[in-house]
Amino acid sequence: MPSRCRLQTRGAIWNLESHPGVMTRKLAEERGESSMTGPDRSDAEIQPFRIEIPQPDVDNLRDRLARTRWPHDFPDAGWSTGVPLGYLKELARYWRTDYDWRAHEAELNGFPQFTTVIDGQKIHFLHVRSPEPSALPLVITHGYPSSIAEFVRVIGPLTDPRGHGGDPTDAFHVVAPSLPGFGFSSPLEDSGWESTRTAKAWVELMHRLGYERYGAHGGDIGAGISGDLGIHDPDRVVGAHVSTDPTALALIGGMLPDETEDMTEAQKGRLEELRGWEADGRGYLQIQSTRPLTLAYGLNDSPAAQLAWIVEKFKEWTNPAAELPEDGVDRDQLLTDVSIYWFTGTGASAARFIYEAAHADRDWGAMSPAPTGMAVFAADNLLRYVLNGDGHVEHWSEFESGGHFPAMEEPELLVGDIRKFFRDLR
Repeated sequence: MPSRCRLQTRGAIWNLESHPGVMTRKLAEERGESSMTGPDRSDAEIQPFRIEIPQPDVDNLRDRLARTRWPHDFPDAGWSTGVPLGYLKELARYWRTDYDWRAHEAELNGFPQFTTVIDGQKIHFLHVRSPEPSALPLVITHGYPSSIAEFVRVIGPLTDPRGHGGDPTDAFHVVAPSLPGFGFSSPLEDSGWESTRTAKAWVELMHRLGYERYGAHGGDIGAGISGDLGIHDPDRVVGAHVSTDPTALALIGGMLPDETEDMTEAQKGRLEELRGWEADGRGYLQIQSTRPLTLAYGLNDSPAAQLAWIVEKFKEWTNPAAELPEDGVDRDQLLTDVSIYWFTGTGASAARFIYEAAHADRDWGAMSPAPTGMAVFAADNLLRYVLNGDGHVEHWSEFESGGHFPAMEEPELLVGDIRKFFRDLR
């Protein structure tokens, strides 16, 4: 279902004086600069954006959920064969009757949003400037199956620490883009969009916003992009703070050690969990990295299918202590994430992004010259032994709670770690 979100222009170009940091086309021309990669310089314009899903689309979602053709249940299967039927039926009912999209749409619209065209692709992003004039710009990047909805609880504390009981010297100007082909950075205009190309697009985006020095944070796909920024923009990226999960190891490959004699018992336990994930947890990755279009028909046509596909990951990747996905993350925030995929029809293009990443010709061993910080939460079975064998990670934090979506699960812990990492890099 393609989105019919309405673009609110309120003028051809967002005025530089009313939105500090935005480099308009007019200013670039006055400087004799051009940051365009395509033939149409008007693509460099930054346009204000507002999410406005038409009511017929909201009604259509509810109607489709009401008419879902449910399969027969697998008796006593629990979560071992996928999302249990009874659980998904109840979650779909809540999505249809109790969840209020308009309230969460308004929450997202409380953040300034924009679009611009980079390398031929529309890029949507939040741009929230701090009230602190000395704030450090920070580009934060979501992963899969996530969206900008992941960050609604951390943007306030990051941009306005004074207003959230923190130190104003820790303030950031936050830029939160939607990945190409995800959410409102759609539709996907061509093939070849993966982490490296996206990182180069983020470099251009921060340039257009007028930022000469900035940091990066991301998880999952966003972790790889954040690391790549230091490679492609070494003179301006002051550091990259990332959180990630076993998927990173799956894409890199060949990093799991065979010998364990010099490992601690805890490290050996994590290694076995990683190997178990490789054997039993990669189904979603295998199909999206090989046959994404076959999967796309179900994701694009059935909201129940899109819901099940995403909620399974929230079950598997959130805090191990959480029995159900909504025990790890707020249920409405989870459904806002799923709703963005549904209303924009981007389940297919998000899967295509993973396909492109799996087939990209790149050096997975390339290390960023920028300082690196890593936050490891309870559900992410990462080994410092594996990822930091040469000691290139300057900052390493491990937490006993949280998981793949720390901005949703443990926003205070994540914000605190980001602040700590960048404190000496400003």
